[in-house]
Amino acid sequence: MPVPVPRQRAIPAVESGQAQAVSTVGGHSGASGASGAETAYKEKTAENTTNTLVGSDTISTNLTLLLIEDDPGGSPIVPELLDQAGKPIRVRTARNLTEAERLLTDDVHCILLDLALPAPGRADDRDDELSVLRHVLELAPRHAVLALTASGDAERGAEAVRVGAQDYLFRDELDGRLLSRAIRYAVERKRSDTAERRLAEGRMRAQENRRLERGLLPTPLLDGSPLRFAARYRPGRSRALLGGDFYDVVRTPDGTVHAMIGDVCGHGPDEAALGVELRIAWRALTLAGLCGDELLGTLQQVLEHERSDDEIFATLCTVDIAPDGRRAGLCLAGHPAPLIARPGRPARLLPYDNNGPALGLLPGARWPRMQVELGREWSLMLYTDGLIEGHIGQGRERLGQDGMVEMIRRQLAQGLSGEELLRAAVNEVRQLNGGELADDVAVLLLDRVP
Repeated sequence: MPVPVPRQRAIPAVESGQAQAVSTVGGHSGASGASGAETAYKEKTAENTTNTLVGSDTISTNLTLLLIEDDPGGSPIVPELLDQAGKPIRVRTARNLTEAERLLTDDVHCILLDLALPAPGRADDRDDELSVLRHVLELAPRHAVLALTASGDAERGAEAVRVGAQDYLFRDELDGRLLSRAIRYAVERKRSDTAERRLAEGRMRAQENRRLERGLLPTPLLDGSPLRFAARYRPGRSRALLGGDFYDVVRTPDGTVHAMIGDVCGHGPDEAALGVELRIAWRALTLAGLCGDELLGTLQQVLEHERSDDEIFATLCTVDIAPDGRRAGLCLAGHPAPLIARPGRPARLLPYDNNGPALGLLPGARWPRMQVELGREWSLMLYTDGLIEGHIGQGRERLGQDGMVEMIRRQLAQGLSGEELLRAAVNEVRQLNGGELADDVAVLLLDRVP
């Protein structure tokens, strides 16, 4: 719709999509043969407020405005516009939302929308004065939007801002300086709003991750036990918080301390979720009085019902330590044997001759419970295979259980213990691997010091 603004420069016919391309050599072109676009100008390329560096070259991009307005007479309402550096702001025009959608390319920074433009859609939209704005916001959710309204209609403009526009302008107060400043403001405000929204989304994801982390990395229930507990966990997936490894420690009313560590094959979110389910099921079954073969058989049923694929399995190691702390029962379901360290003796692996199959591989499988003598003072380390399957240097050789045992012996000789020992072990394994480990790593340590 025309407004009384001095016409300083016309909108290019080719960009508006309302006319065939015409020659721009020598200045102005004729209006005949063009519908709604009367003069073409040669676009200037200049440095904008933002530059994109590619190698040693600089790619400069001017601000681009998309004007959406229904003007039967074809008179432009936008005067000459300059950005903050004094360079021209490109202008494209569209007479309806169909044209706007075609012209809304990635290089458009801001949309100037005439609120008087009729909106397409259902008959219900006719009673909504801002229906055209709602359509544009749906069409261009990532772009800054300026609403153009009649002079004195501040209430409608304010409502447009509440709906989602960055600002509003009056037609009869429009001039180049005002509009240029409004465009820059709208673009920066949109960027700020987008950054703030992403920050809020990131905080929400972090809160969700912390809740998930509490499910995977539980607080041990060791009230009343003299044993000391430490644990380290590191997911193998890049930037992931959760992996398929899981562990838990609880003390039952009779004074027995039960510890468990397990590993679901795979590294995705489904495997992480299954690991959480198995951990919760293990804690519930343990507190209900189950242990050994009976407990593992029930866990296998849980896995078989909850897994998304019949080929998914889980390895598991469970230890139940007698109330006096000198003996323990050990069950292995396809899992590496724990490491025990005692004063005056070199650290070694516990027996693993009766290692049963991983959960989910063999229906009706059995898992023998081995009795182990711990002694008066000891440290018991349970771990997943991520700790032993890392490479050593550039070759294909892996650390393995023997290499891990030697590493722990050396670190114990250096006086490391508890959290400090586990931190040093995980860090050294990563260094030997030459970087981040491909598999999840979980390690827990129980110490008995009389």
